[in-house]
Amino acid sequence: MLSIFDLAAILVTLTALFAWFNQRFVKLPRNIGLLLMGLLASLILVGVDLAIPHTELYASVIKAIQQIDFYAAVMNGMLGFLLFAGALHVDLSKLKDRAISVALMATVGVALSTAIAGVGFWALAQVFGINLPLIWALVFGALISPTDPVAVLSTLKEVDVPEALETDMAGESLFNDGVGVVIFTILLALAVQSGGNTQVGFLPVAKLFVLEALGGAVLGLVTGYLAYFLMRSINEYVSELMITIALVMGTYALAHKLHISGPIAVVVAGLLIGERGPDDAMSEETHRYVFGFWTLIDELLNGLLFLLIGLELLVIKFAPAFAWMGLAAIALVLFARFCAVAAPVTLFGIRHRFEKGTIPVLTWGGVRGGISVALALSLPLVEERGVILAATYAVVLWTIVAQGLTLKMVVARFVPPGERGVGGITQDDSG
Repeated sequence: MLSIFDLAAILVTLTALFAWFNQRFVKLPRNIGLLLMGLLASLILVGVDLAIPHTELYASVIKAIQQIDFYAAVMNGMLGFLLFAGALHVDLSKLKDRAISVALMATVGVALSTAIAGVGFWALAQVFGINLPLIWALVFGALISPTDPVAVLSTLKEVDVPEALETDMAGESLFNDGVGVVIFTILLALAVQSGGNTQVGFLPVAKLFVLEALGGAVLGLVTGYLAYFLMRSINEYVSELMITIALVMGTYALAHKLHISGPIAVVVAGLLIGERGPDDAMSEETHRYVFGFWTLIDELLNGLLFLLIGLELLVIKFAPAFAWMGLAAIALVLFARFCAVAAPVTLFGIRHRFEKGTIPVLTWGGVRGGISVALALSLPLVEERGVILAATYAVVLWTIVAQGLTLKMVVARFVPPGERGVGGITQDDSG
């Protein structure tokens, strides 16, 4: 059996080699290239196993990948670092101007999408003759509704969109995953406790949601300000960098112990440090090292995550009967995303200006990624797990590859040329 170090060494080496090959020959956006090469490697190994059954290579690779707990790696390992890195580079002053629209899409939008995708998925299951209780369909709606901040921020690096629209996309993606995880956790607990036959009560769910989400935000403010105070009292980049690492790990671990939202907590802490730190707590040298370090962490973990999504295909067994459900789920989730975007934009647009093309760009730019896969893989070994996992994987692959690669065309079609590429919420890290 491989050690944790052996697994990490293999994954980092594969990520580096595939990234080089993509940059040298394929020239796709790096993360999409890594995902596709991971998928291709998985399919090649499957083909080898079919042509030469029981090969040692296939068995060894399967055994190694099965040692990786994808849910633990993403939700209890990578996610806190990735969210903090993304939030750290956000210009909070621009995000504040879009606070209401971002909040509506990250809360009302996610809840609406969960309901539409969940009920629609239940209806599709009836059409295809699959026994799927409504509560489990809503669990699918919850895990597939939040856009993935890792995938969205990665996609935004390749596309020029207006400043306000980029703010909406990035801000929503940073917060709606925390909201989605809270809703998913609540619905999953109801599904497991009831055996799939419960009636979902609005008030208990709303109470748990408010406690977890607001608790996470408060914790992020407290730990963020503590870290900011410590950094402001010294001027030494190594110690200040260590404080930011401790902030992420300590905040995420404490949130888990307190049963509140760790993703929301680290996002709030990252926004606070990113806004206050450069002006009040960091010298130019510290700013350069701290922001450079978190940029590197962001890129490295991004690459590992997308490669893992591709390689996970080897150990996920899909029943052929679920193929049509997976394809139908793509259209359903896209429709749910459209409703989740159109409702807040239409409601708030009476008093607030949105850029032309906001609804189609936000709809098509709603990329799902590792968080949805991780949540699906965390489901208990119940009968409903197979169809949910198949649909989740279909939607994730479609949004990352198809929507990620064609978002530029959607922007070109719906956003006037004079409004593109006018800036964004990412801060200049030149120091």
